[in-house]
This record gives sequence, C-alpha cells and structure tokens, in this order.
Amino acid sequence: MASRSPVKPPEGARTCPGFEALLDAVAATGRDLDGDELEELRSFGEEAAIGGTTLRALVVHHLSRTRAAWPAGTAGSDRVLAAVQRAVEALCEGYERAEQLAVRRQEAARREFIDDLLYGSGEPGLLAERAERLGLRFSHAHAVAVADGPVPYAEVDAVPRLVERAVTGRFGERSILLTTKDGRLICIAPGDQRQVLTYFAKQAHAATDGGRAAIGRPHPGAGGVVHSYEEALRALELAGRLDLEDPVLYAADLLVYPVLTRDRQAMADLVRTTLGPLLKARGGPEPHLETLAVYFDSGCVTTQAARRLSLSVRALTYRLERIHLLTGSDPADPRHRYALQTAVIGARILGWPAHKA
Repeated sequence: MASRSPVKPPEGARTCPGFEALLDAVAATGRDLDGDELEELRSFGEEAAIGGTTLRALVVHHLSRTRAAWPAGTAGSDRVLAAVQRAVEALCEGYERAEQLAVRRQEAARREFIDDLLYGSGEPGLLAERAERLGLRFSHAHAVAVADGPVPYAEVDAVPRLVERAVTGRFGERSILLTTKDGRLICIAPGDQRQVLTYFAKQAHAATDGGRAAIGRPHPGAGGVVHSYEEALRALELAGRLDLEDPVLYAADLLVYPVLTRDRQAMADLVRTTLGPLLKARGGPEPHLETLAVYFDSGCVTTQAARRLSLSVRALTYRLERIHLLTGSDPADPRHRYALQTAVIGARILGWPAHKA
C-alpha cells in the first residue's frame, strides 16, 4: 500500500503500532483481520483510554492514517474499507471496555465506602480520606435524611435518579452525597445546610408517591454521620408505629419518644396497669385506644376529635366516659391525662395489645 503524505496526529492522540502495515497486508492478500489482530487493537484502545486519549481523538487519528495510506487504483479498496471498519470497532470496544471497568470499580468503591460509613466500620483516617474524594469533610458536622417508599430502591432505579437530579440541579453536587441503603433513599449533607435535606425529603416524598422521610440531627465526624442516620431510621420507625401523618419528620422533634421508651420494662408496666382494664371492653381495647389517641392528638378538643373519628360529639363523650369507668382515669382530667397519654404512646410503640407488653 503506497503511503501518501505523513499524518500529524491530533493533540493527545496515540498511534497504534503497525496500523499501516496491517492495512497493507489486507490489501495485498485480501484476507480479513484475525482474532489476535483484533484483540491487539482492543488492547491498544484500552491502553489509550487509560493514558487519557479521548475516543474522538483515537478514531479521527486512525481514520486520517487510513486516508493517508489509501491504496490508489487497486482492487483491494473494498477489503481495506471493511478492515478499517472492523479495526475502528475493535479500538472502540477496547476503549469502552476500559471505561466500563473504571465505572464498575468506582461504583464498587463508592458502595463499599457508603457501607463502611453507615455501618460505622472502617479505619477513621482512611474513611475520612475516602469521604473527601466524594465531597464530605468530617471536620464539619453532617446530617442524614432517609426516605422510604412503597418498594425498595437501588441507585440505578428511576426514583433515586429523579430525586438526585432535582437536588443536584438546585444545590450542585459538592458536599452532598446521595445514595440508597437497604432499599431507602439517603442524603448526607453538611449540618448547616438544612435546606438541602428538607428539599431532598420533599422531593423523595413526591417521587415515591407519598413515601415518608426523616431527618437526623447534625453531628460531627464520621461517627456523627452514623448517629444522624440511626436517628433518621428511628424516626421513620416511630412514625410507622405512631401513625404520624407528617411527610417529613425531624428527629429533634421526636426526642421525647426515645426518652419515654428507654426503660421498656417500666413502659410495659405502665401500659398494663393503665390500659389493661380496656381488655375487658366489649369489642376489645382497639376502639378505645384509637379514641384516646385521636382525642390527645386533637388537643383534647372534643368536637375536633369527634370529626376525625366520624362520630357525634355525644358518641365520643360516651366512649370517654366508658374509658374512665373501665380504667379509673378520666381523659378530660389534667391530673390523669399525662399518664393516660403516655400509656397510649407506649402502647403504640410496643404494639400493645397485639404484642403483650
């Protein structure tokens, strides 16, 4: 194959050794590229990617070299064109192979970091170095928001990607880590950027079609991220047990509940002693527990509680009187109200009476 004028490679391009000789052999013999030659081209494409050559530069340069070495007036033109096509495809396959491997390694490293961070494992110094590569600086306090929905989510699913685009589109990517863990959506952000976590929670609520989100308190260091994450998880669990309707919950607003249940045996005793007599009620204790919960949630306003329960005020008043008669505690009496309300909260957290306290 007669060569024309030399071709200056584009800036950053790398040259595959023996490329013109390969085309000469194809033109002279009419043979196709064999498997070893194609694999050599793939390997060169892989090396070019690792060396920083762009795919565009790689392809343009080799097409330019082909034009410079074009066989003028020979019968091998079609075969050379076919060889060029296969050669370029092999180069690109090798390049893409390297890119896919790099992406998989990055994803694996990111997932390993997230697991180590949220499980509280890993050497603190190395964890801090890995965190900085993802934009987190443990010298600052961080807070964690957790959202769940009707189904578990993985990072590649549409819902997490939709939420991530919304958050990064508004606040950028720096210092914010969005991921999934155990099927839930996770957002880690600096503790002084509460607006990021609130926006994430609202976007997650909308994207999950009504799912609930909780935000932990800010805490310093890698251990602080774990602490905030666990607070958010506990808030979600409490919301489920207490039937809290708020789409976005703040762990700071729910601190009273862990305090109340810190001594579970004492809480169980309170539930049994205060609410145990309701087990004798006709129809079981559940209607009376619901009545008390709604009554207290309504600020002990009878008309509002009756409306929420779809009862007349008279029917609600009768139920409250029955509760007073059975338990000896009057929900309308401030002296009895606190113990009754605490017992109702404890019953909901402990799952009483389905799970005997």
